[in-house]
Amino acid sequence: MAEKRIRKMTKLTSLGDAPAKQQDQPLSGAGESFIGKISGPIEKPVRRQKTRRTENAQVKEEAAQQTVSETKETKLKRTRTAQNTDAHKKTTKTVKSAPNGEKAPAKTTKSTQTKNNKGRGRHTKQKPSVRAYFLGGLNEIGKNFTLFECENDMIIVDCGLAFPDEEMPGIDAVIPDFTFVEKNKDRIRGIVITHGHEDHIGSLPYLLKKINVPVYGTALTVALIANKIKEHNLGYVKLNVTTAGSHIQLGCFDVELIHVNHSISDAVGLALHTPAGVIVHTGDFKIDYTPVFGEPADLERFAELGKKGVLALMADSTNVLKPGFTMSERTVGKTFDTIFDENEKSRIIVATFASNVDRVQQIINSARKHGRKVIVEGRSMVNIINTAVELGYIQAPDNIIISIEEMKNYSDEQIVLVTTGSQGEAMAALSRIAASIHRKVTIKPGDTVIFSSNPIPGNEKSVSKVINELSMKGAKVIFQDAHVSGHACQEELKLIYSLVRPKFAIPVHGEYRHLLRHGELAQEMGISKENVVIMKSGNVLELKEDSAKIVGEVQAQGIMVDGLGVGDVGNIVLRDRQHLSENGLLVVVLTMERGSGQVLAGPDIVSRGFVYVREAENLMDECLEIVNIALERLFDRGITDWGKIKSEIKDSLNDFLWKKTKRNPMILPIIMEV
Repeated sequence: MAEKRIRKMTKLTSLGDAPAKQQDQPLSGAGESFIGKISGPIEKPVRRQKTRRTENAQVKEEAAQQTVSETKETKLKRTRTAQNTDAHKKTTKTVKSAPNGEKAPAKTTKSTQTKNNKGRGRHTKQKPSVRAYFLGGLNEIGKNFTLFECENDMIIVDCGLAFPDEEMPGIDAVIPDFTFVEKNKDRIRGIVITHGHEDHIGSLPYLLKKINVPVYGTALTVALIANKIKEHNLGYVKLNVTTAGSHIQLGCFDVELIHVNHSISDAVGLALHTPAGVIVHTGDFKIDYTPVFGEPADLERFAELGKKGVLALMADSTNVLKPGFTMSERTVGKTFDTIFDENEKSRIIVATFASNVDRVQQIINSARKHGRKVIVEGRSMVNIINTAVELGYIQAPDNIIISIEEMKNYSDEQIVLVTTGSQGEAMAALSRIAASIHRKVTIKPGDTVIFSSNPIPGNEKSVSKVINELSMKGAKVIFQDAHVSGHACQEELKLIYSLVRPKFAIPVHGEYRHLLRHGELAQEMGISKENVVIMKSGNVLELKEDSAKIVGEVQAQGIMVDGLGVGDVGNIVLRDRQHLSENGLLVVVLTMERGSGQVLAGPDIVSRGFVYVREAENLMDECLEIVNIALERLFDRGITDWGKIKSEIKDSLNDFLWKKTKRNPMILPIIMEV
């Protein structure tokens, strides 16, 4: 029956009418894989009813428990651990994704909820503690990764990457260090993803190559993960589609998904129901009462949790420095309508984040109102929009989306081009268009270019460069009032605190200045200073019924990804790259006779990135003279060791060039022996 309910998703050849209902859409997997849909009613977790006992009854029961042998307790723990591994709610469907066109068997996992707390210290004074290991996402924007531990069970919340900064030349991405995770892989029950942004899913393929654990997320999130699995050509991966409002039983963790608003659809916050208490993790969120897609955030559920009692709140800190509320996404739609009206004779190009599905929907809405066709350009943009249309998260009626090859069939006033490159990325579509190296799009005088995003800190110069290049080619550039954030500002955070009413505040997802201000805001909301914990990546937080404190450190230095290499580029390599980029390279080549050490040829000097040899012949001649003097000095002392020769050449040239040019190029002596 399960196989009948699951259909293979075919790749869109043209983006036409979107399906009417999101729930009826199949999801893509890796290769020719399948991802199952939710089937059956969503079950609420079984709640244990507290019963009152008289003091005499309690005394008798405690005395009886003391007679239980250590052997029996040990056996019970082993049995419980085995049961927890298999316990899983009917609210998710487990399907393996497979590459290379092989169909993986889709099986619905059906099981009853394990009563994890049965016989588990019911009469002890101290409840079990929960530990949180932060391998990323603190003191930085990106690389979000949190590992939660309770007794013998572990779960992972989010598995993202960070984009390299200016001090990382040549690096493609930075991912968390999985050393600690690999050491505890047998205890990890699953990975829960809050939403489909790169800083929350980007490093999943690298982790899944090391450990095989099920992944849980909402429909769009899992579909985007499946695309990444396909790109990395992974083997079978258990992908589980669930919905906001459902529960996932992972060992002693009962993970509840709570609907929130963000700049991508299907975002959720989490409530971790643990023996120590409830831990609420907001994920990335904002409070939008008029979202473009779906419903407003489930504030009612946050309030219900707050009434019952919340041990700790881990909330998004990205916009904590900004007062007030974040504007609704719908305000951007009105701005687009105004811009389209004012530029009705121009070709319009809109640059935005590839993952901002709601933003693309509003562009499509404005294009439809003004009789324009929409072209999607940029690999990541095409992949995400294809997936969103297929799943019904984007409504694109009347074949409004066309291919870039069809652009020549329409006049400028009939075209809207949606592209990547809003952050000035060198190889993104908009940057190539601005630099006149795009194969199919050339900027014309009178074109209108809209930057529907804010520059990420550190990208301001790159964005300014692209804007200047576009302006010099005659384009009209608009970069104000065409973007709203997907993160909560101060008043929204205050609202969450007033609803959840946590005992402890744990600011997450932000740089240190964000976390510090978030801690101050939590105190303003009535949380005592000692109950606010400011941490950094690598810290281990222990949460108990009556305490929250940092108890240790784990290895959490970022691992750099360069092409297909993961972790093979370290600080020394980066230092060399920076040195090369700043000062260039001098290569000294000479040939020596084996045995005698006599110089047969050379020395010759080659400059790369230091000086232009033809315009610095005198300097090169002086460098040769310095090398010859150094060689004579060594040979006079009878030194023929290659290591000492290379060291002497480097030291002599370094001293000379610094005095002559005030520069320190990298000097690379090469000795050939014949």
